[in-house]
Amino acid sequence: MAGGAFSNPSKARHYEGKVTDFVLITCFVAAMGGLLFGYDLGITGGATSMEPFLIKFFPSVYRQMKDGLGHQSAYCKFDNELLTLFTSSLYLAALVASFFASITTRILGRKPSMFIGGLFFLVGSLLNGFAINIEMLIIGRLFLGFGVGYCNQSVPVYLSEMAPTNIRGALNMGFQMMITIGILIANLINYGTAKLENGWRISLGVGAIPAFLLCLGSLLLGDTPNSMIERGQHDQAKAMLQKIRGIQNVDEELQDLVDASEAAKKVEHPWKNISQPRYRPQLIFCSFIPFFQQLTGINVIMFYAPVLFNTLGFGDDASLMSAVITGGVNVLATLVSILCVDKFGRRILFLEGGIQMLISQILVGVMIALKFGMNGEGSFSKGEANFLLFLICAYVAAFAWSWGPLGWLVPSEICPLEVRSAGQAINVAVNMLFTFVIAQAFLTMLCHLKFSLFFFFAFFVVIMTIFIALLLPETKNLPIEEINKVWTSHWFWSKIVPNDVSTDNYYHKTSP
Repeated sequence: MAGGAFSNPSKARHYEGKVTDFVLITCFVAAMGGLLFGYDLGITGGATSMEPFLIKFFPSVYRQMKDGLGHQSAYCKFDNELLTLFTSSLYLAALVASFFASITTRILGRKPSMFIGGLFFLVGSLLNGFAINIEMLIIGRLFLGFGVGYCNQSVPVYLSEMAPTNIRGALNMGFQMMITIGILIANLINYGTAKLENGWRISLGVGAIPAFLLCLGSLLLGDTPNSMIERGQHDQAKAMLQKIRGIQNVDEELQDLVDASEAAKKVEHPWKNISQPRYRPQLIFCSFIPFFQQLTGINVIMFYAPVLFNTLGFGDDASLMSAVITGGVNVLATLVSILCVDKFGRRILFLEGGIQMLISQILVGVMIALKFGMNGEGSFSKGEANFLLFLICAYVAAFAWSWGPLGWLVPSEICPLEVRSAGQAINVAVNMLFTFVIAQAFLTMLCHLKFSLFFFFAFFVVIMTIFIALLLPETKNLPIEEINKVWTSHWFWSKIVPNDVSTDNYYHKTSP
């Protein structure tokens, strides 16, 4: 890549410290916030494909399936605006909640935001599990959305601030790992409850368990040193830093955090300041990474997997089992990312994942086009269905070690403290907005675009891969408060970001 595409981590400051059991346990508990998001992603598609659920809340969809009114095109079998509103209302609520969560995270700390998120999700899960009408169901979804908004705002920032520099990528990816585990657990529960009369109640209500665990865990966790300093608790911040680094001499890192906080306090309006040229890279990446993450088409696979496989002729049981298989691949591939991200870096995972997703999506689109054509009539042989499942698993794996975890890691680590809450709020809001748009539009898009839907997403994968190749510098092994230095040495961003960014305030010290 042309000059400055890669940063030079060897010039970065390296603080003393070791990886302690305390920090590992702390990050594991905090990452439970991802389990909530993942569980909802996985459970929704399964519940909406269960006949008792459709009969009770969406009888018109059930009649369309059974009476053959929608069979003239398999692509349109599940096309119903109310059904998609049930799925997508959560993400609209999460979008709104992310802005309130930004204020809570900055003023009260990361820990209270995680507790509030868990509490919202707990209430939402119980409302959904005991729902007696569509209104109660939608209100429950809105509560779940508030929970997702708060957790997705606070957890990635918490993990990035708690983690030692040399394993920050791996620990931050614990959030995505929990998302994938949540999806897998949801798929397994859907498979086990599909034949029960009120199986959908179990599927939707079980989300209360991880929500309760997050609430309990967040009460036991300590807040991050960055957050404590931000709120004037310097002595507590030093004690926490000593605890998570496992050493007594943390003065150098503590001073850098204090300097960062002092600089941040001079910024009265983070939302206004993040639009300044010095923060232009952060604004661009916190906006476009979540935008592109959703336009990979991954949530089509994740929360509509049973519906999609059913549409393609797999049958009810085979559809749910196929969703379980893709969920398992998702978990294993995320583990690959955790093991590789701090060794090989962020860029190589982004680029390889993009290429693999592109190839998989094109082949899936071609297979569906050849078998179903424009009229949506056709079926797959057993061998063809297995190959289609393999291609979808290859696509899921590529996402799970690239855009999945990195979509949360990179925005949370590139923002300096003074605009960190605003940057993460933008990241969550854009993510939720386009998750909402895709969720609301997918079944209609499938009905009208047919097999071309996969080519639609493939086009955006090409764009996003070029975007990363040209504009994202490498940030592995850089202390979180020193990442600003990479912009002034990048071939493109150095033309926009003022040269004093890498040296002013808390960046003025020379490396030992």
